[in-house]
Amino acid sequence: MNLRIAHLSDIHFGGENPAAVAAAAQHVRTGGFDLTVVSGDLTRFGETREFAAAAAWLEGLPQPRLVTPGNHDAPYLAWAERIATPFRRYERFIGPARGQGWRKAGAAARAVNTARGAQPRLNWSKGQIAARQARDAAAFFEPQDTLRIVVAHHPLIEMLGGPMTARVWGGEAAAAAFAEARVDLVLTGHIHAPFTWPYPCGDGRTYAVGAGTLSIRERGVPPGFNVIEVEDGCFRITALAWTGSKLEPFRTWSLDRRVQDQAV
Repeated sequence: MNLRIAHLSDIHFGGENPAAVAAAAQHVRTGGFDLTVVSGDLTRFGETREFAAAAAWLEGLPQPRLVTPGNHDAPYLAWAERIATPFRRYERFIGPARGQGWRKAGAAARAVNTARGAQPRLNWSKGQIAARQARDAAAFFEPQDTLRIVVAHHPLIEMLGGPMTARVWGGEAAAAAFAEARVDLVLTGHIHAPFTWPYPCGDGRTYAVGAGTLSIRERGVPPGFNVIEVEDGCFRITALAWTGSKLEPFRTWSLDRRVQDQAV
């Protein structure tokens, strides 16, 4: 199996880096990608004009696309709407807020919405994943799926030394469920920094992969996104960074894949 996946996140229209956003779109259009993933926070405050800009940008990216919302995609300022119908604007402009899926010739991906418009804690922007969501996502995969990908906005387990936290309620249990289901990659955003690491459960071959941001809200890392190359024996992850004039590799990882005949 050989696939190329573009993994973008945290564009934050309304506070985007216009040059980086344009360069990323051009790279994705010409990069021969089999799938384009956007793991949330398309907008800054969930405003209508921000969603309109995000929708126009997404239309310029090649299909197939798998997109899931982030916490910034629930209206920040319209608090009544954020509590009652947090993803109404997202669904009007972007698409379903839950359960998008993709499958092609032994490869499959499923999106899970970890964002909430309100929670019984002060910082409602942190993540949450219900046990039902994790079960449904794991059940999406079929025995013939030898590449299994989950897409969410918040990292399910904290990035060590990261610039911010996700504090996902239910995150560790979901990570264990995905490892048991032999998910290969869990693609996320939120912290505005690229990273990879294996989940500390299962066979050690379920990997968290985070993409950076394409906004001006940098947290010690230049704007950028990930290119994921799937080969028979490994995943090659390249975090591309916008230098101000071009995209160039910022970090690279090579991650061992589990033996395909072990997939169930």
